[in-house]
Amino acid sequence: MKIGIIGAGNIGGNLTRRLTALGHDVSVANSRGPHTLTALAEETGATPVAVTEAARGAEVVVVTIPLKNIPVLPPGLFDGAADGFAVIDTGNYYPKERDGRIAAIEDEGLTESRWTQQHLGHPVIKAFNGTYAQDILDKPRPKEDPERMALPVAGDDEAAKNIVRGLIDELGFDTVDAGGIDDSWRQQPGTPVYGLRGGVDAVTKALAEASPERPAAFRA
Repeated sequence: MKIGIIGAGNIGGNLTRRLTALGHDVSVANSRGPHTLTALAEETGATPVAVTEAARGAEVVVVTIPLKNIPVLPPGLFDGAADGFAVIDTGNYYPKERDGRIAAIEDEGLTESRWTQQHLGHPVIKAFNGTYAQDILDKPRPKEDPERMALPVAGDDEAAKNIVRGLIDELGFDTVDAGGIDDSWRQQPGTPVYGLRGGVDAVTKALAEASPERPAAFRA
């Protein structure tokens, strides 16, 4: 597939490494410009591009940037993307450490990914937000391996969700359907599944045990 990745931090960088290794055509962008991605491009064979070009022709677009930067992404971000493209949102709200207070999340009760989706103007699939970046490189396992980890995946667009779940399977992880975007609080920071290294049963149990009340550590 043709995949665009917006954000070249720990998650974005390691997804670039794995997806290119699997033979996908990856374009990667960051806020500092393609000239800063030369080393990653040489390492992986990915194409460094401007943010406005990352989604061109892409069947999957990964948005993996700090939540506070979502509103300043350029207009027309998804212009030229392939028909039926899926958007993966890996983001988390860290009000104290990084993002500041976002009223729509804190006061109106929007899930982090619902807020992101409203700003992007396109349905998103929440995945990888509670995954350790290094695990993307170190923890892939073949199907039926008893140590294969599972990742929760939430979203309203079932076709897009199936695309993302298939890609995660190819990366070497199982998935658990965590419901729609308004259910994605179950995998936000501070929930039992966040950072969990477990299989399908453990992830399913953790999602069921989540509380909708935002933990104090993740409130402004």
